[in-house]
Amino acid sequence: MANEKYISDTILKMGIEIDDEKARLLTRFFELLISANRNVNLTAITEFDDVVIKHFADSLAPLAVNVSRETFYLPGIKLLDVGSGAGFPGIPLKIFLPDAHITLLDSLAKRVAFLNSTIENLGLTEITAIHDRAEDAGRRANMREAFDICVSRAVAELAVLSEYCLPFVKTGGIFVSYKADDCDAELKASLPAVKALGGEIVAAETLILPDSDIKRKLIVIKKISSTPGTYPRKAGTPHKKPIR
Repeated sequence: MANEKYISDTILKMGIEIDDEKARLLTRFFELLISANRNVNLTAITEFDDVVIKHFADSLAPLAVNVSRETFYLPGIKLLDVGSGAGFPGIPLKIFLPDAHITLLDSLAKRVAFLNSTIENLGLTEITAIHDRAEDAGRRANMREAFDICVSRAVAELAVLSEYCLPFVKTGGIFVSYKADDCDAELKASLPAVKALGGEIVAAETLILPDSDIKRKLIVIKKISSTPGTYPRKAGTPHKKPIR
């Protein structure tokens, strides 16, 4: 119960409503994560307080800023988490957005197995994890321009992430990239890629995670036109040769 209270107190400090069931699910998620992490490299962050702040609270950051909150809370949205890894931000977002249809995408089969096992263990519905590379999945008819929102906490520069993520987003939808606060140069360098892929940067929202000095910047990119068929390029190319 102490763990659940700490989770609730932390999330409430972000201005996000949380009930006992959500706190229970996040507590159980922590337990599953730490247990699986002994066999599969899922996260280097393992202390409970750190997981709550650096993974759970961070994942929920879009629900705490005005520019993206309304879109995330729309009923029945389709949301894709690219490079989901251990399930961040997709699983915490699902817990707080029960009406959303969420897909977790990761390129490592062992992580996807953990994600689907966790989804089943938590009793979550309308969420699934799939094993694929973003460059390949972004060309599949059932995935391309099929999502209202795409999110990613993956470690890659924004020009690269935009090529991974914007092909999945419907025209009028948004891509939200989780970045460190000191990303201004990276943001500027990404502008040609964002434009070429049919996007437009509409906001860069900064917030400080509760009980920490960690500054998170959310880059919100709106899809204003369809992504040209030449993108995404074949696997590995976006990382090696970002659009400039």
